[in-house]
Amino acid sequence: MTDEPTGRPAEPTQDPGDHAREDSRSRTDPVADPARGAEPSRAAEPSAADDPDEGGARAARRRPPTLLHRLSEYAVVAVIAIVLAFLVKTFLVQPFWIPSESMEDTLITGDRIVVNKLPGSSDGLQRGDVVVFEDPDHWLGETPEQGGVGGTVKKGLQFVGLYPAGDQHLVKRIIGLPGDRIVCCDQQGRLTVNGASITEPYVRAGQKPSNERFEITVPPGRLWLMGDNRAFSFDSRGHDQGSGGRLGSVPESAVTGKAVAVVWPLGRLGGVTSHHDVFAKVPAP
Repeated sequence: MTDEPTGRPAEPTQDPGDHAREDSRSRTDPVADPARGAEPSRAAEPSAADDPDEGGARAARRRPPTLLHRLSEYAVVAVIAIVLAFLVKTFLVQPFWIPSESMEDTLITGDRIVVNKLPGSSDGLQRGDVVVFEDPDHWLGETPEQGGVGGTVKKGLQFVGLYPAGDQHLVKRIIGLPGDRIVCCDQQGRLTVNGASITEPYVRAGQKPSNERFEITVPPGRLWLMGDNRAFSFDSRGHDQGSGGRLGSVPESAVTGKAVAVVWPLGRLGGVTSHHDVFAKVPAP
């Protein structure tokens, strides 16, 4: 009996070597080919949200400052302000207040002034300068001290320069330098310094240069100081006691500095004029 054809093509016979080549290609080809547009697989990278340390740091930054933290910041600022005020008061300027009428109308009661404390500023004192000085010999008498907490706080603030001083200081104008001979008065009622008569525009209007007659010579290292409100100023004249200038003069070392400006009240803001021109024709002693 003969076989009949089935009509199906015969399956090609496959060489066993072909299987080996296909397996080799499958082992060497990458899982994803970048040339075909597929990205190679990557391991997942950890995010900041997955990092507990980073999350804790962000939470700490968002946390509002505590009361203790704020108080410590305020304390640091306060210390810095006190140190700066102390340095300014010691080396630059110092505030003082005017407690009396002895320098009117140049300075009036209640004025706040600043005094130049720059190193060397008191070395070149001149006639006409308005100076603040420490009480040389109980000119102010016995000044009652404020006690209690308020007095302690006031002294502390004055020490660092945050409160105007003035309780143990005075302010006057320099009329005579060491060696000067000062006489009151000439025939026109004017003071003479080393024989030269001077006209004083700073003396309060309507007052004489001096109601007391005197003749003195300023000792070495000392100054003759008088207030502009001559009838109401207990100055070198009142403390001299006829000693010829020995008791009424003030040591140069007692001078704190030259008054340079009125800083309060604002309506009186301005400089303090020295009037050096008044003494321009005064000869050397």
